[in-house]
Amino acid sequence: MPGNDQSCGVLKEPRLVERKFLARPQHEGAGAIVRRSIGRFELKYFDPFLVLDEFSVTAPAGFPDHPHRGFETVTYMLQGSVTHEDFEGHKGTIGAGDLQWMTAGRGIVHSEMPAAQGTQKGLQLWINLSSKHKMIEPKYQEMLSKNIAEAVEDGIKVRVIAGEALGTKSPIYTRTPTMYLDFTLKPGNHLQQPVPTSWNAFVYVLEGEGIFGNLKSSAASAHHILLLGTGDGLEAWNKSSKPLRFILVGGEPLGEPLVQFGPFVMNTQEEIDQTVDDFENCVNGFEKARHWRSESALSLDM
Repeated sequence: MPGNDQSCGVLKEPRLVERKFLARPQHEGAGAIVRRSIGRFELKYFDPFLVLDEFSVTAPAGFPDHPHRGFETVTYMLQGSVTHEDFEGHKGTIGAGDLQWMTAGRGIVHSEMPAAQGTQKGLQLWINLSSKHKMIEPKYQEMLSKNIAEAVEDGIKVRVIAGEALGTKSPIYTRTPTMYLDFTLKPGNHLQQPVPTSWNAFVYVLEGEGIFGNLKSSAASAHHILLLGTGDGLEAWNKSSKPLRFILVGGEPLGEPLVQFGPFVMNTQEEIDQTVDDFENCVNGFEKARHWRSESALSLDM
């Protein structure tokens, strides 16, 4: 239908769906429920992406004090809010629609706990850092929902978490080049979104049902991840009677060796062993972990 075909530059080689599977609920943290699509046995790593969790947490459950080193965590809230607190004294609340882009670098110890009644829902993406960036100083980029770049054209809405879409750019700086787009398509709409040809990319469906890559493809519904093959972008259709919401995420592969031990992600086993030693001895970036506990952890002791 005229006006319902949004082409940000015509794609010459749309990416097809190479793999598709449902992210099933599992327990994580202290009583939290996550649907993990990247970072599980079917898909240990999708360079540069380490983990994608769609989380659901209701107090007193949450993600109490825990460390990270060697990558970034991107928290994007969908419903409710969580309180974030780290051993450097950085503290705040991430509300619905808000973004926190945390570069753990050489080391962070933090907690993420519910800040409201009811169920808090969101997405957390772990992005690997190259060897030259793994030991940089920790840094935060935070954005309230009202400040996230948005564009609306012909029945298509996009929230530009990182990268660019519909002529709108995000100010977020990505050390590992990354795009993160939250699309909503009204019924009957068709999208073409460029993705750099050298990048890996995936779709994760949040609401509704959509067709991706090729009109002959079977429709994908909520909680499904779709790994995209090679090409210059994504083509998507909403042939249903309800809105379709999904994220499109792409990133430049690092092509480096990967050794992961829980929340530590390095390039060699020796670096992992050193990281465990650093954390246990509270040195080399973990100095403040020796005497720190989050307020939420302390309140549980009372």
